[in-house]
Amino acid sequence: MSALFQPITVRSLTIRNRLWVPPLCQYAVTKKDGVPHDWHLAHLGAMAMGGAGLVIAEASAVVPDGRISDEDTGIWNGQQAAAWARIVAFIHTQGAAAGIQLAHAGRKASVWPEWGHDRHGSMDPADGGWQTVSASDVAFGEYAAPEALDRPEIAVIVHAFAEAAARSKRAGFDLVEIHAAHGYLVHQFLSPLSNLREDEYGGSLENRARLLLEIVAAVRDAVGDDYPVFVRFSASDYAEGGWDEEQTAVVAAWAQQAGADLFDISSGGNIAKVRIPLGPGYQVPFAEYVKTTAGVPVAAVGLITTPQQAEQIVASGQADAVLLGRAIMRDPHFALRAAEELGVELDYWPPQYVRAKPAVSGGTW
Repeated sequence: MSALFQPITVRSLTIRNRLWVPPLCQYAVTKKDGVPHDWHLAHLGAMAMGGAGLVIAEASAVVPDGRISDEDTGIWNGQQAAAWARIVAFIHTQGAAAGIQLAHAGRKASVWPEWGHDRHGSMDPADGGWQTVSASDVAFGEYAAPEALDRPEIAVIVHAFAEAAARSKRAGFDLVEIHAAHGYLVHQFLSPLSNLREDEYGGSLENRARLLLEIVAAVRDAVGDDYPVFVRFSASDYAEGGWDEEQTAVVAAWAQQAGADLFDISSGGNIAKVRIPLGPGYQVPFAEYVKTTAGVPVAAVGLITTPQQAEQIVASGQADAVLLGRAIMRDPHFALRAAEELGVELDYWPPQYVRAKPAVSGGTW
């Protein structure tokens, strides 16, 4: 039996396989209102049709100022939730589970989208940008400097995550993922390179983890006991004295105690212009380290590009699931193809597509 195509149960949710779609920022909300639309339906729906077990919608801001760009999706109001509900309903018709990543970009907010514009970096207020916030007033690279959040402002953000989680559940999402990776707000609090605070949110690891743990606890309270809550970590800043896999494992164990269930392990994003050792599966060792050290379920991500590679990662126990980004954008039917290559007979091929199966059509993929 293929390990990759075994179901996995997280709290009350059973996901049909271990091949998942990670949050993939689209910067496609041209109306700048945070409301997802037909692009998001087609983009995410195709991957559900293609056999993925779980489809996680892109980083969606819990407050307007938490967006990376003004063309990001959001989940801070009912209009956005209603638009997401339509997309979630379609994902469910294809048998996949649907998740959403709850996000606040912190000092990496208010930047120009990655495409569609000839400018990059921080967006000036005259162009629609806004003042960013962070753990400390330390800028990311050449971005505009943020303002350090005070304690009441931190409390507002924690509450916003909880409200967004409740809104996501009402919209039909099967789980939420708290974004604590890639140099965004929660990661900025976790890393000693971006968090220079001297209050209860800075200094020791316990203090730097406080924001995340408060968010996890608030989200858990908002969604109830049966609802899965994931956390995405970057396991390394790739910089001396920064956030690393040892701290990630410790905080993952604490987050599990606070109510989180599974940890999606990525890396980088908090320090500009670092050298990242890219290569096939380059982040899998981070996931394996967190899994074995903290004793928590993990998902691996990062240049996982073939069915055989994905199968080996899960079968060997390095991770409990894998998330494919660029590979599944190139081929939204990656999961169906993987099953064919691994000799797995699935009962969830879209009936409209069965005649295209190699075994039926006599062709190859």
